[in-house]
Amino acid sequence: MHSCRPVAADAVVISGDRVLLIQRAAYPFKGRLALPGGHLAAGETLEECAAREVLEEAGIRVSPKRIIGVYSRPGRDPRGTVSVAFYCTAKRPHLHPGSDAAGALWVPLSRAIRMRLAFDHSSILKDALHQLRYVHRVGARPHRKAQEHGGEGKGIGNNAR
Repeated sequence: MHSCRPVAADAVVISGDRVLLIQRAAYPFKGRLALPGGHLAAGETLEECAAREVLEEAGIRVSPKRIIGVYSRPGRDPRGTVSVAFYCTAKRPHLHPGSDAAGALWVPLSRAIRMRLAFDHSSILKDALHQLRYVHRVGARPHRKAQEHGGEGKGIGNNAR
């Protein structure tokens, strides 16, 4: 017998040379910085989930543009969650942090890629920057496992709405 794992969507939202991060308000990783994201609700698509979570956590509307990758390594989240990460664009980058996060902030990409974010979000951010060709601008390198094995961070398509 096997059990199913929960599914979530994470969002990499970049505005100029900054990335949106939230401060987690609850377990796991309470108080740590992370990409906005959360669990898929009944009746919504993963793209809708990513947009909803950014709105709830940071108070901005975004449009998911492309899948960065599927992140399923056991242990990436103590709750067993599998995440689909999206690159999203912000309609207006003025933050209005919501109740789902302790705070939201824009962090320079050059600083964010050196931070130890919650979950495996540092790897997701590096994978996104590599795919989006920010590598030379901020010095990011793709997540080593994805680079060597075409695994965790390898995008599966460009079919996001």
